[in-house]
Amino acid sequence: MALRQCAIYGKGGIGKSTTTQNLVAALAEAGKKIMIVGCDPKADSTRLILHSKAQTTIMHLAAEAGSVEDLELEDVLKVGYADIKCVESGGPEPGVGCAGRGVITAINFLEEEGAYDEDLDFVFYDVLGDVVCGGFAMPIRENKAQEIYIVVSGEMMAMYAANNIAKGIVKYANSGSVRLAGLICNSRETDREDELIEALAAKIGTQMIHFVPRDNVVQRAEIRRMTCIEYDPSATQSDEYRALAQKVITNTNLVIPEPCTMDELEDLLMEFGIMEEEDETIIGQTATTEG
Repeated sequence: MALRQCAIYGKGGIGKSTTTQNLVAALAEAGKKIMIVGCDPKADSTRLILHSKAQTTIMHLAAEAGSVEDLELEDVLKVGYADIKCVESGGPEPGVGCAGRGVITAINFLEEEGAYDEDLDFVFYDVLGDVVCGGFAMPIRENKAQEIYIVVSGEMMAMYAANNIAKGIVKYANSGSVRLAGLICNSRETDREDELIEALAAKIGTQMIHFVPRDNVVQRAEIRRMTCIEYDPSATQSDEYRALAQKVITNTNLVIPEPCTMDELEDLLMEFGIMEEEDETIIGQTATTEG
């Protein structure tokens, strides 16, 4: 099978890295050969696969060695659970420079060093998702990742972020081969959440590829720096990630999305009771002037 390069985006705090690592563990369990490239300066995209606090990043190692040219592939690529290859791009110190530069440097280095070998079935880029600066668009912009999955929940800001990411995909889809492959709902147990995300998916022209229910076994596994799949293979939650993995394997529904306008998104949120109808009469009223 040809190498499939997938990027997973989503609002900060949505459970993107956890979802990615559990999905990847399920794919590996199913016999797929995989590499994860962490593209988040937090460098937490591989910790559950490697059972480590945080993998040393390419940017950190390059700074220590003098330059990226002074690094070897084995310095930056670690192998974890089920032979999953793990790399963290890293980035500058907070507030200094563009973190997207780390992503660009890392991917170029991996390509030059032959990390994308023909044995791989999938490469997953775990990308910081509510920042749509140029650097974080790198996996999309440079035609590295053809399939984009967005992790979302029924919370308003997660849906705003998903719609913004869809706008970013449109920007590069017309000139390249990047496509939206679906929304993964990582449940926050909001009202009618699955229906809401199905409705959002339909509105932007894609699918909700899987609804991942909330389960504390995920947190219990995380405390041990493990994926749910490895920590408790018999848990029903592990079966949810396996189901997601099978849907990703067979997914051919790759689209150029049609993002909503803000008004359309707000109408959807009001329809599902997430947002109140705006009452113009109360705007600018302080507590003392009301009533």
